[in-house]
Amino acid sequence: MRMIIYYLKPYFGRMFLGFLIKVAGTFMDLGLPWVLAYIIDDIIPLGSVSLILIWGIVMLVLSVGARMGNIIANRMASRVAGNTIQKLRHDLFYKIEQLSGKQIDHFSIPSLVSRMTSDTYNIHQMVGMMQRLGVRAPIILIGGIIITATLEPVLTLILLAILPLLAVVVYVVSKKGIPLYTKSQLAVDKMIRTVRENITGIRVVKALSKTEYEQNRFAKVNDLVVDKELQAGSTMAVINPVMNLLLNIGLTLVVVFGAYRVNSGASEVGKIVAFLSYFTMILNAMLMITRIFVIISKATASASRINEVLESEIDLKVYSKNMYPNNSNGVHIEFSNVSFAYNKIADDHNCENDGNDNIMSSNINEKEESVCITDINFQLKRGEKLGIIGATGSGKSTLINLLMRYYDVDNGAIFVDGEDIRTMELQTLRKKFGVVFQNDTIFADTIKDNIDLRRGIEKDTIAKGAIDAQAHEFIEQLDEKFQYKIATNGANLSGGQKQRLLVARALAGNPEILVLDDSSSALDYKTDSKLRKAIHEHLKDTTTILIAQRISSIMQMDHILVLEDGNIIGYGNHEELLKSCEVYGEIYQSQMGNH
Repeated sequence: MRMIIYYLKPYFGRMFLGFLIKVAGTFMDLGLPWVLAYIIDDIIPLGSVSLILIWGIVMLVLSVGARMGNIIANRMASRVAGNTIQKLRHDLFYKIEQLSGKQIDHFSIPSLVSRMTSDTYNIHQMVGMMQRLGVRAPIILIGGIIITATLEPVLTLILLAILPLLAVVVYVVSKKGIPLYTKSQLAVDKMIRTVRENITGIRVVKALSKTEYEQNRFAKVNDLVVDKELQAGSTMAVINPVMNLLLNIGLTLVVVFGAYRVNSGASEVGKIVAFLSYFTMILNAMLMITRIFVIISKATASASRINEVLESEIDLKVYSKNMYPNNSNGVHIEFSNVSFAYNKIADDHNCENDGNDNIMSSNINEKEESVCITDINFQLKRGEKLGIIGATGSGKSTLINLLMRYYDVDNGAIFVDGEDIRTMELQTLRKKFGVVFQNDTIFADTIKDNIDLRRGIEKDTIAKGAIDAQAHEFIEQLDEKFQYKIATNGANLSGGQKQRLLVARALAGNPEILVLDDSSSALDYKTDSKLRKAIHEHLKDTTTILIAQRISSIMQMDHILVLEDGNIIGYGNHEELLKSCEVYGEIYQSQMGNH
């Protein structure tokens, strides 16, 4: 809750003003039954119509004032809640943007999406509710008890006997409800992950006629969400029926004893009528308080999940050059004894349903270390071209993730222009790159904006990048050319067109280092050859790293690195590797043997 208070601090002044307005409106509500009792017991017996009208006007003023005060205070509360959550979402999104690849793997993308959406919504509900009901309900509860004690002390004892029972019910049930809502949110995370996978791969699912299978898979995870929500909801739902039972019993006792006291002359009709009104108001206040506890239970679980992200330490820190000294040897890129392993942690974020009441098997301390690359060493001078080839899972993309510092190396060091990348600002480092990743993202925007990506690149430079990427030809055939609107994830482009557009994006930034990770797999041999030729002729000073499955794409590179199970098993140019690397020779024969 400290995190929520921190975000509410800038609005304490507005909240205090809303609090005063809400208090004034609530006291006006509390005054209505008392005025009614006074009219019945003291004014009507006098037979003065003018006095009755005057006190009737007083009741009208109190009623209108109470309604207007509540409306104004509720609007102020809604604005505070909206502004608070806007700032919280902004900071959460900013923090997510700063997370390393390791941290994103730990939390998982679906869980981060859930925290950005449903968890912030739960906190929004609580902040608004606490300013509305959180002020009104306690005042009505306490104020109502005080007023009833002055009106009818004997009947008030019945009320006071019931309230502790209600408090115990609320406390016990709410204490059990908070962890259930946490489990419910974890189930939502899993559902979001399933939906995200299916929407992303919808064409594959349909092409392989796996629609029914995926529907069944979603049904299972959807059932899990419903089950967890039912557990939480049914637990918290116990409060209202029990409260209603106890309060109705109390109300019945008040009516019976009140009638007896009026009959015996110990009380007056107006006071009993007012007491019943106050009793009803107190009943509703207690119901409001139970709603508050339900909302707080959800928000507490959500705040804990959000705070976990906000308080996670940035592990990609910029270190002192004294800790990681430079290696000024005139080399543009150097990998020196680099080793790295992904650590997969079986925790709350990446767990499966174990079939029991618990959604996960929480083994926080059990780690499965997946070794990716070991003792990688190579150097590239400025303008040199490196081709990387190897089987799936051999560690090719991991080299790029480390070079761009999405992850930190476990051992060894990576240098760019002789500077250890751990001593460079991330923005400074990554501005050097033009990169196309596997399964890269195309946005629902124009072709021009997809290439530019708000970098302020000149129109001529964008066109030049498209020409070098062999994308200009198909762009010019479109009716709107560079203003052509692309569908989400490039659904209205072919695979080859998407790859060329992504390469154009990388080239248009005039990068110092160009990284193409399997970016020509959807291109025909002729287009691929033209692309490599354009890069060779127009980006002579750009250091290029090309990851490819086709040996024809890397044959002309200055250096070729062959990976197998995270180890370098071959390094040299094409001719050298044919002689020295058996695996490279086998790849060559299988792909080029008939040429």
